[in-house]
Amino acid sequence: MGERNVLDPERWRPRRLWRFGVGFVWLELQSLVFALAIFAALALTSVVELPIPRYDALLIFAVALTGILWATGWETTREVGVILVFHLVGLALEIFKVHVGSWVYPDEAWSKVAGVPLYSGFMYAAVGSYIVQAWRRFDLRVTGFRLWPMTFLAVAAYANFFTHHWIPDLRWLIAAGFLIETRGTLVHLTVREHRYRMPLLLSFVAIGLALWFAENAATLLGAWAYPDQLIHWTMVHVGKVGSWALLVSLSFVIVAALKRLEGVLDGKEDDEPSVVVVRREARARRRVEARAARRADPEPDLSLEP
Repeated sequence: MGERNVLDPERWRPRRLWRFGVGFVWLELQSLVFALAIFAALALTSVVELPIPRYDALLIFAVALTGILWATGWETTREVGVILVFHLVGLALEIFKVHVGSWVYPDEAWSKVAGVPLYSGFMYAAVGSYIVQAWRRFDLRVTGFRLWPMTFLAVAAYANFFTHHWIPDLRWLIAAGFLIETRGTLVHLTVREHRYRMPLLLSFVAIGLALWFAENAATLLGAWAYPDQLIHWTMVHVGKVGSWALLVSLSFVIVAALKRLEGVLDGKEDDEPSVVVVRREARARRRVEARAARRADPEPDLSLEP
């Protein structure tokens, strides 16, 4: 049976949507084990009195959770390495943002560095864990994905989180770059033995929206607080969806680099590329053929004529 387009209206009929939805949600829950465990710890520590500071307890829990998932084979050694990279990337951003007053961690803790508890990096690690788990469980592949241009845009997006405090905010320019670069990129996934495809950019926005909901829940549980939430909790501004979508791009590129190394990045034989990619490949073939033709039939050397 051929590959199916997630955006095809046929896929949204109630019976088909139900079958797809149940299978999709089940795989999502398996992919979210790390993130759900972190949220459960946040919820529990918000109501249970602890003998040690809450942030320290969360750090101990997150380290133990990582060890358990690795020891049980839920996360591979490489995947734990990726999670560590996410932790460090996130922690660097947290230290800077707290320094400039974007948000605060109001509770005291022994494990704070420059006002940031070390457990905070594991919230970014949860995003990395989700992507690597989803890649395996959905048998993800990508067609039309160019790693180096995407890496440049992802690094620019990450850098902009720092630099926009001193120079103009370039997030919309970077977002436009992602829109152009990913317009022909499709992500392919398997649900209930069937293969589906959807635009990669749509997955960035969907994950960014999910992270915005998660951020609202996390701030409500006191994981951290924005300045306007210190007196009483308010919803996080919806504009943060875009910020999360940009951060997801960096997360995806880090995982994509690992998957390129493992040989499981590019689409499978039956994964249909987008029209944009087909045209791009056709132009590349024509250029190669034109160069080969010129080498096979070089122009005569007129300097040798009498």
